[in-house]
Amino acid sequence: MLLDRNGTLRPDRWRHLADDEAAIDGEAVTVSLARWRAESARWSDRSAPLGLRLANDVPPAEIANALDRLALIVLDFPRFTDGRAYTQARLLRERYGFAGELRAAGNVLRDQLLFMARCGFDTFEVDAMRAQAEDWPRAFREFDLFYQPAADRREPILWRRLRLRQSAGG
Repeated sequence: MLLDRNGTLRPDRWRHLADDEAAIDGEAVTVSLARWRAESARWSDRSAPLGLRLANDVPPAEIANALDRLALIVLDFPRFTDGRAYTQARLLRERYGFAGELRAAGNVLRDQLLFMARCGFDTFEVDAMRAQAEDWPRAFREFDLFYQPAADRREPILWRRLRLRQSAGG
């Protein structure tokens, strides 16, 4: 099940293909980086939406030239202590201008949802029963002031204070 950054749980319309699994015409699919590289001509001619599953040790620069052909990039969190996908997300959004859907998969935790959203993630693969029982949608609203700038472009506290001081004439 997917949780989006608005706190809505919904079914996943994407099918995640194994490297030896055939794609069905017209179906939204994701493929591994290895398969995407091995069959690049096939995927470039595809009319249906295409997504890419990217391991957290792959620099986004390796796929930067193909971002306009991808509707979805799934970034992996193999362990909660491994935050490399946060960096991938920010690079994809801020340096490479990826405008498609960014999805967090793997070890997605409620406590990290807001931080993931701030880094540019749109959707999160979660267990629906657990998400409802622990009120995961509320995680996006628990904090509304931030010290650091991020991909979500929310105004940091310092910038807000400076703006307010300037508008007050001081």
